[in-house]
Amino acid sequence: MDSLTQACLGAAIGGTVLGRRLGRKAVIAGAALGTLPDLDVVIDYGDAVADYTYHRGFSHSLLVLAALALSLTLLARAGERWRRVTPPIGTLRWGLLFGGCLLTHPVLDAFTTYGTQLWWPLTTPPVSWHSIFIIDPLFTLPLLVGVVAALIKGDSPRLLGWGLTIACFYLTFAVAAQNTVNARIAPSLASLGLDEAPRLVQPTPFNTLLWRVTVVEDGTYYEGVVSLFDGQTPLALTQLPRGAEWEDAALATAAGQRLQWFAGPFLRYRVDSHEGETRLVATDLRLGSPGYHMFNFTLAERTEDGWRPVVSERLEGPRPDGDAFAALFQRLLVPQANACLPVDERLARCLTPKVVP
Repeated sequence: MDSLTQACLGAAIGGTVLGRRLGRKAVIAGAALGTLPDLDVVIDYGDAVADYTYHRGFSHSLLVLAALALSLTLLARAGERWRRVTPPIGTLRWGLLFGGCLLTHPVLDAFTTYGTQLWWPLTTPPVSWHSIFIIDPLFTLPLLVGVVAALIKGDSPRLLGWGLTIACFYLTFAVAAQNTVNARIAPSLASLGLDEAPRLVQPTPFNTLLWRVTVVEDGTYYEGVVSLFDGQTPLALTQLPRGAEWEDAALATAAGQRLQWFAGPFLRYRVDSHEGETRLVATDLRLGSPGYHMFNFTLAERTEDGWRPVVSERLEGPRPDGDAFAALFQRLLVPQANACLPVDERLARCLTPKVVP
């Protein structure tokens, strides 16, 4: 999730656990602890793909953060004994503060699509449940209201508790909505022979009512959108090329292998020309939408002897404008008003929809 949300979540936990004892200090400490795991963004891992895939790594590991929480708890308890604090806060409450603020950060991140390496240093793929968009005001606002009230009043455990409760209920609703969409699209995918194909169901930006469906099958991927208000309307999919003919060349590079480990089959490949050079580019299909993919990486350049790996660079893709978000809102209320997510008109020729009946 975004940094504001993580800070608010940590602050709410800190104020709830120790607000009556430490007042604003508990809220501020919780916000700092809740933000701490994301400080890995300042680390330069050497190239764009490494920076992309090592983020949410060791600093988001439950094993690392549990050890850190335990160490901080023991230090805080030792400090209490040394200063002879009476009555002491105690090991349990210190543990709830440090453990609650630190461990909830990666768990919440795992509900988004990006991917979180919860079990680092194990080499298992990142955990990603795709249940909530990385920025969702309806999750953040209840937490923010409680935190602001606590900072103004010095102590507001009731509002903080209500904020945490509402946020948890909203996250539960998001998971339930995702399961509903999965069940609703299953017959349509089965009729198309795609029921066994890798599938990704995730919310569209800033809501949990309109969901994006991505299905990958060999050299093709399919995109569709489903609203909770669609009822039993059959799923419409748009068929798009995945550039599988370039996949072997991509996987021959270390960066390409790392991307596949990180994003699984949800990658698209293409070849383009830039300043007289022919480059092989990989795109993470999970983040963004057709025409608005934000994470594109150069993997290799073509030479007389074939493809030569290069130090990966990130290429910025087009960003959605107000019209795109307006189209999403319209699609939310009108069943199957569009076959897929809005497409940038500049790329319409490349992304001409072919709706699967």
